Amino acid sequence: MRRNGKITMTNSASVPTEKPQNGIAGLKHLRHDILSGIVVSLVSLPLSSGIAIASGVPPIYGLISAIIAGLLFPFIGGAYMTISGPAAGLAPALMAIMVSMGGAGDAEHVGAGYHHLLVIIFLVGCLQLILALLKLARFAAIIPVSVVEGMLASIGLLIMVKQLPMLFGYTSKVHAHEFYEYVMECPEFAAHLTPPVFGVAIVTLALLFALGMLARKFRILQTIPPQLIAVVVGVILGQAVGLGSLEGGKFLIKLPETPFHGVSFPDFAGLIAHKELWYAAILGVITLTMIDGVESLATALAIDRIDPFRRKSEPNRVLLAMAISNIASSMVGGLTIIPGGVKSKCNIAAGGRTLWANFTNAICLIIYLMIGQQWINMIPKGVLAAVLIFTGWKMCEPAVWRHMAKIGKEQLALFTFTVVVTLATDLLIGIIAGVVAKYFLNLLLCRRAAATLNDEKASVFTNMVNFFRNPVARTSMEDRILHLYLDKPLVCFNSMKIDEVLAKLPDDIRGVHLHLQTEVSIVDHTSCEALHYLVESTAESSVPVTVIGLDKMRRLSAHSSAVHVSGPAPSDSISPGPMASPAV
Repeated sequence: MRRNGKITMTNSASVPTEKPQNGIAGLKHLRHDILSGIVVSLVSLPLSSGIAIASGVPPIYGLISAIIAGLLFPFIGGAYMTISGPAAGLAPALMAIMVSMGGAGDAEHVGAGYHHLLVIIFLVGCLQLILALLKLARFAAIIPVSVVEGMLASIGLLIMVKQLPMLFGYTSKVHAHEFYEYVMECPEFAAHLTPPVFGVAIVTLALLFALGMLARKFRILQTIPPQLIAVVVGVILGQAVGLGSLEGGKFLIKLPETPFHGVSFPDFAGLIAHKELWYAAILGVITLTMIDGVESLATALAIDRIDPFRRKSEPNRVLLAMAISNIASSMVGGLTIIPGGVKSKCNIAAGGRTLWANFTNAICLIIYLMIGQQWINMIPKGVLAAVLIFTGWKMCEPAVWRHMAKIGKEQLALFTFTVVVTLATDLLIGIIAGVVAKYFLNLLLCRRAAATLNDEKASVFTNMVNFFRNPVARTSMEDRILHLYLDKPLVCFNSMKIDEVLAKLPDDIRGVHLHLQTEVSIVDHTSCEALHYLVESTAESSVPVTVIGLDKMRRLSAHSSAVHVSGPAPSDSISPGPMASPAV
């Protein structure tokens, strides 16, 4: 709420006085984490298998990735409630890289490009390790929130269309690679569907949507995820219609008899020998590093916001955990590893408290592979396709578009632009285009805000440089309150400078006041949301943060995280809107 020109936060909900910690100290909560880990594993099993297939590899590699993440992440830390493993968001990029490196595979076979992909994942892990040790995770904030949302929505659309052949039970070779190609081939998929496969898959999909709508009304659906119920129903239906005997059981997933025997390894020598693949490999490393880092940190931040204990992740530590996990995963044939939104929210709903829930998840998956293969092999591929389509839908559903529209028309335009460019090109180009568009959008807004100034051109030219300068002009200490005075535009390109200052706070202070002076011509959506989160996350701490002056700026919409520009707020100023978290 706003009081006397300041942003403050009040919350009537009681916050537990003891905040569970990771490591040895977290073992006192092990009974909660074991129960939660078991529930998470039942979701992770089909989801990780489906993500592997969507990435162009057999399901066992997705399960290996989830196991590696669960065994390593709890000992490195960085977050508290996130469950790491293969993520649907990386599946389109992994398949595209494999195609460029020699060819992708399918649910039964590893493609020719997979061994080269493992080299790329290894290099991504090494690069992430360097970035984490240099404490550069803060630079992920340069990617605007609207662009991140656009990237996730694009990934959701890609996931959905690429599951259509498996959903329909299409048995011929799929020639499509790009989004529009899959859309154009939809009539072909539908014309040659396998009725029993499609029937089971579509019932599973309908059940997922129905359970998703009922989840808020029935508490049990918050503890037992809809994905788990839908998969169980799908397995029963698959057995009822005889999918196991249809065309030799090709419509069911199949794990190797010895799951951890014959795993793939990175082909370093092979990639070095094929110079024609080096350019594609470099692009692959850049693409995966950017997407992996941005989505990992965005997911960790989003999960922090729904953590009942209000703990805050350490971005560089999260990046370090992902780096080590990716290096280890690549060495045993696994996929890229990042925090997963679906599994993390499942962990919270099931009562998990620390990363030991992630460890329990990994142990359960190992047990399933050792003694429950015959049950796992009963899962229809069409059911996994339905689960992934539902996951993709949640990333790009109309509610996401409406949320962006509420923040501001310009944010919806930026979001839509990112989606269109990404689907027309690829994820890396889409992100770069979105960031560039954000830069020029901020310039345009600054130009409008400076319309009343005498030297408008000079003001805009100055902002072109100030977007990257430290916005903190000076600091002062009064009565153990640290005052930071900002005199430059506060945008996604320079807001991490404030985090640098706050990371070096003296031990004896009792609060921080951020003063937005009249020279601050704009506070963009990304920075405004970061300010609100900063105030909220420190409200219960010994060093609360207060923002002064934001209410004196003019908002471009009713949303509290809308763009704020310089100029007096109108007398009938818009009342503060709700503060919303980014989609997970």
